[in-house]
Amino acid sequence: MRGGLNYFGICAGAFLAGNSPNGLNLTGGVAFPFYAAEAQGIRKAAVWVQTADEPPLQHYWEDGPVLTGWGDVVAKYPDGTPAIVEASVGEGWVILSGVHPEAPENWRGGMDFVTPARRNNAYAKRLIDAALRQTRLAHF
Repeated sequence: MRGGLNYFGICAGAFLAGNSPNGLNLTGGVAFPFYAAEAQGIRKAAVWVQTADEPPLQHYWEDGPVLTGWGDVVAKYPDGTPAIVEASVGEGWVILSGVHPEAPENWRGGMDFVTPARRNNAYAKRLIDAALRQTRLAHF
């Protein structure tokens, strides 16, 4: 981190934060693969995500990564792989997410969700606040 800045990435930001051709490599060489749904030809879906301290929430997912091999796992996909991770980088704090908790209602067209967008958005706010305050979230 330069100048003590904090970064917060969601989905494409998680790929960008990792070790990729156009990435920032905040992860010290760790590159992230796509979540398993991508291999099944699924490009976007309502995906359940389990946090360490709350009941599961169904989030909007679109071509997001599995965040294996870096940071502490804050939330997991249904197959147990990391969906949200956190770690310090330099003087800052980074939270990466393979799902889009910030997604507005209109992104959900054609999909059935159990969790309301406002609940996911509240969780997104929690992630952003934790990143800005460098606060650890409950993790597995």
